[in-house]
Order: sequence, then structure tokens, then C-alpha cells
Amino acid sequence: MSTCELCGRHPVKCTTHHLLPKVEGGTFGETANLCIPCHKQIHALYTNQEIAARLTTIRALKEDAKLRSFIRWIRKQSPNTIPRTKKSNERRKKER
Repeated sequence: MSTCELCGRHPVKCTTHHLLPKVEGGTFGETANLCIPCHKQIHALYTNQEIAARLTTIRALKEDAKLRSFIRWIRKQSPNTIPRTKKSNERRKKER
């Protein structure tokens, strides 16, 4: 159990998030420890190409408008909370 680098909740189970997605060449790049909800939310909102283009730092993730409201909400939740995550309609359209 550790602290999420994005929302700051602790103690939470963290996963490794590649700041530059592996499929975009970030296999050996920088990583961040994120709680499961934060990690899922990033990938539900953005494609790997979008993440690689503009969300390659924790600071950029924290300043993103879509993620900011989620972070504000998840910080208030219990460390055991893992909400359901769905891909955004915008993300679904891009996959077609």
C-alpha cells in the first residue's frame, strides 16, 4: 500500500502508469504510482496517442480539465473506493 501520485490518497493499492505509453515508445520511460481509480480514469478519457501528445507528466495530468474534477472528487472518497469507470463517448468515437 502506498500513496497515489495523482490524487494523494493513501494507503491505496497502486499500479504503475507509464507516463509515455509503452505502445508509444515509453517501455523504459518514467512511470508514476497511481491508485486504480485514477489509472482507469486516465485511460477511460484518453487514447494512448493523446496521452503521449500532452499528458506525459504528473503535473500535466493534474492540470487537465477533465481529470481535475475527477481528482477533486476521488480525494474525498475512502481509500477502499474503486468506482465503476466507463470510456467517455468522445474516446469511444475515436476508437472507431
